[in-house]
Amino acid sequence: MTASHAIVRGFVVLRRFHLLCAADDVDFAGHGIRGDRFFDYKEGYKGQITFFSIEVFEELCGALEVQDCSPGLVRRNVMTRDVDLNKLIDQDFEVQGVRFRGTGECRPCYWMDRALAAGAEKFLQGRGGLRARILTDGTLRSTARIPEAV
Repeated sequence: MTASHAIVRGFVVLRRFHLLCAADDVDFAGHGIRGDRFFDYKEGYKGQITFFSIEVFEELCGALEVQDCSPGLVRRNVMTRDVDLNKLIDQDFEVQGVRFRGTGECRPCYWMDRALAAGAEKFLQGRGGLRARILTDGTLRSTARIPEAV
């Protein structure tokens, strides 16, 4: 157990995370996030929600010398801090009472090079974030704000 998570009843409970969204909370309906481009995309879709590390984003911006760049450009739903997202692959975990199942890495694509900078796709290989299924309905409330640009 660390300061960022604990294991409770077989689920990893994330304590430190940050929502990346315009509103303070996001409703989940078991089929994705309402208003998201992948909401109700297809039954059992493995990417109903995506998580990304703000530390990786900061490293990316530093390595590629990108300034005034919004974390929103990586197109992930939830930003985390102090969480090894790759360890949540094939694991059930919980955030604020909402349960998820890590289904795999959210692999970067060519679009990252266009949205951020040349080399972003390569830099993010193995660190592109986490795709997950939403197991229970609920609402996540942001515990902090991410700056518009890093």
